[in-house]
Amino acid sequence: MRLRRIVLRRVEMPLRFRFRTSFGETTVKQFLLVEADGGDSSGWGECVADDAPLYSEETNASAAHALGEFLVPAVLGRTFEGPEEFARLVAPIRGNRMAKAALETALWDLAARENGVPLRDLLGGVRDRVPVGVSLGLQPSLDALRDLVAKHVEEGYRRIKLKIEPGRDVALVSAVRERFPSIDLTVDANAAYTRAETPALRALDPFRLDYLEQPLGHEDLWEHAALAREIATPICLDESIRSEADARVAARIGAARVVNIKVGRVGGLAEARRIHDTCAAAGIPVWCGGMLESGVGRAANIHLATLPNFAKPGDTSSASRYFEEDIVDPPLEAQNGEMPVPPGPGIGVTVVRERLDRYTVAQEEFSA
Repeated sequence: MRLRRIVLRRVEMPLRFRFRTSFGETTVKQFLLVEADGGDSSGWGECVADDAPLYSEETNASAAHALGEFLVPAVLGRTFEGPEEFARLVAPIRGNRMAKAALETALWDLAARENGVPLRDLLGGVRDRVPVGVSLGLQPSLDALRDLVAKHVEEGYRRIKLKIEPGRDVALVSAVRERFPSIDLTVDANAAYTRAETPALRALDPFRLDYLEQPLGHEDLWEHAALAREIATPICLDESIRSEADARVAARIGAARVVNIKVGRVGGLAEARRIHDTCAAAGIPVWCGGMLESGVGRAANIHLATLPNFAKPGDTSSASRYFEEDIVDPPLEAQNGEMPVPPGPGIGVTVVRERLDRYTVAQEEFSA
């Protein structure tokens, strides 16, 4: 596998609705898309950074800078035995995990396409379908929230996740649980709480949540371990797990009973697989989180979620929930709460360049 050319695009795709979390509202998905051209085939990767450094310290601007100035020059024109070599080549470049993941995923996709196999096969996946749930942003009213939950339960999704924040937590969960007493229900705080608000988090215990996702700050592994001893609801870590080393520490100190793996947050598919393996050895189930990805990032997530320890439904719901038009074919649509794994080579979907061009607002090309 030899990289002849890399194209970096800035893409803007309007969402079908306002997606609100404790970080704020999103109405347009703005992201970077990486195309790694090997000559006969291209591999694709999506950067999940935002324009503002809220979920992560990375932004689209910082990722574009890291890719153009450091990451692309480290790999362009090189011949690879496989995408696992990427980590060694960019090891001197600290951080910038989302930028690294975008380019590394493109290399995995390219390698799988050149070998004529689905990405799942290179990663060691074991399924041809993965269970999926939905992630629901903060809604304007309890009635609106209940109606939205009802819609997705009827569609067959395997798990409903509610975004919460201080002051908007127990009432939301109570309203949903009262109407839907038996659904698989979780909540995500996006690091919005502190230990001082433990009573509010403990008040969620009676609602039989499968887990409480990332209640405290992203650097508070020790605090999560202490909180886990004070509440009954299992804690799931998201922002706190940025590497296999983080996962190993979290398991050792009891900071998490579930882990959300996001490819961009951890720096790529190879690191995601290492975290999966470490959690499996510790008896901690994992699931694949989402970042409002287009079909490129969504397809890669689906392939990752075929690994055996992805034991809980992920966030990779139907693309049509988010976008009127995606940039890939075939459409990535859930069926009865499961997402079929795209069966073709690589990530299994084709980027429709005519559509991509409509949503591309800037482009930069690098040639060997």
